[in-house]
Amino acid sequence: MRALALDLGAKRIGIAISDALGITVRPVETIRRSNLSRDIARLKQLVEDLEPEAIVVGLPLRMDNTIGDAARGALSFADRLRAELALPVFTEDERLTSYEADQMMIERSFSRKERRERSDEYAAMIILRDFLSRTLNQN
Repeated sequence: MRALALDLGAKRIGIAISDALGITVRPVETIRRSNLSRDIARLKQLVEDLEPEAIVVGLPLRMDNTIGDAARGALSFADRLRAELALPVFTEDERLTSYEADQMMIERSFSRKERRERSDEYAAMIILRDFLSRTLNQN
């Protein structure tokens, strides 16, 4: 299953996509957030171009597994996507993905500037990898 993942932040949205079989994932881009309508419009363009079968939104739960303001915002964004797009929209726990993304980029010798610019899309890649791994293991 080709899926598109989103790492939502206050200022940016990181985006990653899987291959058609749901085996590999790659970063796509980072959207600079402006307003909800523009953000959704850009996501619609990406959905049209990349043709995913599902969207996965990172859910930033608190470390004690509760839902805070950021998680409520992600759930609201997921609901908006469900209303705007004719695709299933899932959420995936994204705790510690930013840290893991940073470590991955350090291992690949990314400069500090590159890490800052691309951390959201790498976090989206990890969200997608975890979602696909969990989903494939359920079958």
